[in-house]
Amino acid sequence: MALEAGFGYPQVLFEHIGHPAVWLGAAIDALDRALNRGDAGARRALGFLGLALLLLPLTAAGVALQAALHSLPFGVLPLAAVASSLLAQRSLHAHVDAVARALENSLEDGRAAVGMIVGRDVAALDEAGVARAAIESLAENFSDGVVAPAFWMAFLGFPGALAYKAINTADSMIGHRTPRHEAFGFAAAKLDDLVNLPAARLSALLIALSAGRNGGRAFACMARDAKKHASPNAGWPEAAMAGALGLKLGGPRNYAGAAFDGVWLGDGRAAPGPADIDRALKIFRRADAGLWALIAALWALSAL
Repeated sequence: MALEAGFGYPQVLFEHIGHPAVWLGAAIDALDRALNRGDAGARRALGFLGLALLLLPLTAAGVALQAALHSLPFGVLPLAAVASSLLAQRSLHAHVDAVARALENSLEDGRAAVGMIVGRDVAALDEAGVARAAIESLAENFSDGVVAPAFWMAFLGFPGALAYKAINTADSMIGHRTPRHEAFGFAAAKLDDLVNLPAARLSALLIALSAGRNGGRAFACMARDAKKHASPNAGWPEAAMAGALGLKLGGPRNYAGAAFDGVWLGDGRAAPGPADIDRALKIFRRADAGLWALIAALWALSAL
């Protein structure tokens, strides 16, 4: 976690060999093209098969790599370097901060920047819509990109975090209710919901505890609104962040030209701006520090 927060994923590596998420995406795309065919029943069954074909060899490779590096003197150091690629503290902060800076410059720049991190249509977003999208992405990806891989790494080592990353990437690519992927992506979507259950709630707790004087409001919003969200997990950190900032997040938005009538989370202001993105980033930094402290405490207990 310290390596990723301090240095991120080196650009030179990305340019020459890509990133683990890119490799996973290529494998998932190949499985999608090879297996996603037939009627709905066949597609659902083949979706389970595709997920197994992705996870079993990948997890075995993670176990082998971890064992090989642990057998070397100071092998934990290269293992930590490899594992850091599965976290997104630095990159998440940088991408969301870029939205705030772009939005300060112009609405068009803000739309372009937020379009790099969200899947919704951004062309018609006003300033408040851009800011909401950035804050919601920050809250949800704190869970998906930071807490969840760290959680599974803490309990199942590098292979556990690697398997989580594969599941989460599969869900982001094929776990959508579209004609092509509703059946084939069923397994990925349901397994992603399952493996994110603990991290989503832990993320919300860390956000609420980082909200300062708005902590009570964050807890209340989380308890009242989290389960209103269409996702069994995303609503937890998003509702906690809405309460922590005194904002309304969520609401209607468009995906691929289709309207989605999302629920509102929170009961505060509905028109955030760049300053609110900065406030959300401050809470993110505090919550991330809280995660570090929790992991340090678990490490200390395990060493007793």
